[in-house]
Amino acid sequence: MNTATATVQFKESLKAEMASYGVTLSKEALDGLARYFELLSDWNSRLHLVSFQSPAEFATRHVFESLWLLKYLPPGARVADVGSGGGLPIVPCLIARADLQAVLVESAKKKALFLREALREPLAQKRAQVFAERFENLATPEVDFVTCRALERFETMLPRLIKWAPPHSTLLLFGGEGLGKVIEGLVLSSERILIPNSARRFLFIVNKTGQPTHVARG
Repeated sequence: MNTATATVQFKESLKAEMASYGVTLSKEALDGLARYFELLSDWNSRLHLVSFQSPAEFATRHVFESLWLLKYLPPGARVADVGSGGGLPIVPCLIARADLQAVLVESAKKKALFLREALREPLAQKRAQVFAERFENLATPEVDFVTCRALERFETMLPRLIKWAPPHSTLLLFGGEGLGKVIEGLVLSSERILIPNSARRFLFIVNKTGQPTHVARG
């Protein structure tokens, strides 16, 4: 499949599935996400950033799952995305919402290069920084939220990630039952939300303070 055809299929999938994910995308956001898809597709053969079989699968399994975060990020939210890899979940969120600011943490140097290229997208420019480093080796940034979708050895690393997160911050974590059991074992105040069109994928909302979670839904 050539690039132009793949991009058309990707955009059509975005338009067709918006309602089922409760997301509204402007024409500018659709165009920005299409440019991101083209860039990622070009780099993916070399760096294996994301696994997907078709443009439609990338739209639903990856982009819309990422955009599900927007319901839980209030206006002006500052976000640290750990293990950013191919830019999911935060790059689509930056493209879709002009009020967000982000720090992207990715230890693989080549993937960090891709992220810097992706953030040249006009809708995401000047609102994000990329750090090519392990999160444990970075000073904790001044953010309100910490997101993570695909961290290596996620369940093992979770206690370190929670310790690293700023006081009073909220963690928005993607995962399955295994991650849920680890969160429960840490006796943290949390909420799990089933991701649309998924049987076993959840967004876990974790309040570091241990108090009941109160997250603004946009």
